[in-house]
Amino acid sequence: KRKINFWMKNVSKKMEITVSEAEKRTGRNAMNMQETYTAYLIETRAVESQNEGQCSPVDSLWRRYSEFELLRNYLLVTYPHIVVPPLPEKRADFVWHKLSADNMDPDFVERRRIGLENFLLRVASHPVLCQDKIFYSFLTQEGGWKEMVNETGFQLKADSRLKALNATFRVKNPDKRFTELKHYSDELQSVISHLLRVRARVADRLYGVYKVHGNYGRVFSEWSAIEKEMGDGLQSAGHHMDVYAASIDDILEEEEHYADQLKEYLFYAEALRAVCRKHELMQYDLEMAAQDLTSKKQQCEELATGTMRTFSLKGMTSKLFGQETPEQREAKIKILEEQIQEGEEQLKSKNLEGRDFVKSAWADIERFKEQKNRDLKEALISYAVMQISMCKKGIQVWTNAKECFSKM
Repeated sequence: KRKINFWMKNVSKKMEITVSEAEKRTGRNAMNMQETYTAYLIETRAVESQNEGQCSPVDSLWRRYSEFELLRNYLLVTYPHIVVPPLPEKRADFVWHKLSADNMDPDFVERRRIGLENFLLRVASHPVLCQDKIFYSFLTQEGGWKEMVNETGFQLKADSRLKALNATFRVKNPDKRFTELKHYSDELQSVISHLLRVRARVADRLYGVYKVHGNYGRVFSEWSAIEKEMGDGLQSAGHHMDVYAASIDDILEEEEHYADQLKEYLFYAEALRAVCRKHELMQYDLEMAAQDLTSKKQQCEELATGTMRTFSLKGMTSKLFGQETPEQREAKIKILEEQIQEGEEQLKSKNLEGRDFVKSAWADIERFKEQKNRDLKEALISYAVMQISMCKKGIQVWTNAKECFSKM
């Protein structure tokens, strides 16, 4: 089991976190219908900072996957400038055909348990997210946690997908860095998807090759029954082939853990895009505010000078039904001047907010890039080492078989 010490400034504690087990349960959902789900046991242990290494008793609570989803959605809305760690998949994808895609399959549930623990460790090791009180409550407060999250009103702050799509197509001056990052996240998702599909196809072929070696074992065993001098050697060689054929199950199960590490970055690509979309929305709001301010200034100038620079329905109405009185015009100018002053303050605030967002987002993106490079390098090297080890075992099996044949 992996664990991490992280410092909670708001509660002055260091903690260790593990998701230690998963349990299948049956209950009733919001529609009062019976359902089967998996609950996960989160264990935390406070470490006294004064006496490093001395731990208090373990605290534990159970959480459903949907509660992990609620936590992540809260983090996405509350920290839009951060590349929020993804959750493991809810249902198995990119699986080779012998592997169950059932989300209640014990092997899949175990891999998801590891993924959920990894998610918590990612959040706990993040310099900003680990300080969040809702995250701390998720780890330590079983009852009333959902109500606490909903009381933050984070759902009201969430940007609609339609608004985000509108901003994507209508923003006039997108930041080149975020545009390139969005393109990179698309490419990263595509590359990892292809890699996982290739790996699934290789796993299918490899499984077949290994299992066919079991036929050697059966044939050598049958052959040994009709031979006197050669019988023992053939029987022993057949045994080695049987062991080799059976070993593929553990090998491919180990491979799934490396595949899950790649899948994490497949889902991280969407987290990167979420940051880019938020920046597009902010840029679009800024441009709309600037456009509205320019329009009001133009209206004010036209009223002050009595000239109409652009066609408007109001202007045509004035020509048809008579001009406004000086008092009416002065009142309109005064209202526009107040709106212009307010608009200039809003524009200044939006500009400042945008600059702060870019600064914070880019700092976190750089942190994420370092993490990604380190993690993917480690995963790929480990995968290569596993493949080398697998090939060595194959060589050893045939070396053993050769020795058996030599002794005949």
